[in-house]
Amino acid sequence: MNMARRLVSEGLGTAFLLAVVVGSGIMAERLAGGNVAIALLANTLATGAGLIALILMFGTISGAHFNPVVTLSEFLQKKMSASEVLSYILVQVLGAFAGVAAAHIMFEDPLFFASEHVRTGISQWWSEFVATFGLIAVIISCSRSRPSVTPFAVAAYITAAYWFTSSTSFANPAVTLARAASNTFAGIRPADTTGFIIAQLLGAGVATLMFCWLYPTAAQDTQRSNPTVGTDVAADINNQ
Repeated sequence: MNMARRLVSEGLGTAFLLAVVVGSGIMAERLAGGNVAIALLANTLATGAGLIALILMFGTISGAHFNPVVTLSEFLQKKMSASEVLSYILVQVLGAFAGVAAAHIMFEDPLFFASEHVRTGISQWWSEFVATFGLIAVIISCSRSRPSVTPFAVAAYITAAYWFTSSTSFANPAVTLARAASNTFAGIRPADTTGFIIAQLLGAGVATLMFCWLYPTAAQDTQRSNPTVGTDVAADINNQ
């Protein structure tokens, strides 16, 4: 698959992901009548369902990373070049902001407006480390053992992580930056993004090292046409 198609896939996929996350957060908050638990549940279900659809849509084109830490993990595994990584991360960040803008337009909010949602402190940073560690662990372990289930495993993990982490599992630097431009249910103060991103990078790095050791070789899955996230299957297709 040529690079132009891969980059459009990553940008468009990340934009749709943010539209789902932010748009469902706005809708949930407006309909929940002040019940934060109901709003979070609605936001969670929409995100999990959206992830499955987006990974299946774009997995065979770009690997459906939609996330700089997934791309960096692929680089650490020597599956991508430095230039590819930089290009992926750029379109992921641009796509994330485009997705936030799209959600705001749908709900008649300002195009971008800085979030005032405080998300900081050791518990939040540790949550982001754990959330991102788990995400990369799921991707590597499933892609090297049962590649065809990876889209569903990733979505299931993110759905669960919304609830078992105090940060509600951003686990994505592009998502973190873009959500700082949304003063809605899904937002995060711009000043709090640095701590989140550092924790995410650390979690991804540790998980990559550990799970590449636990799963040293990729499985020979017979369903090699199935889309996955950042997997050997997608890498094979992309290199053709």
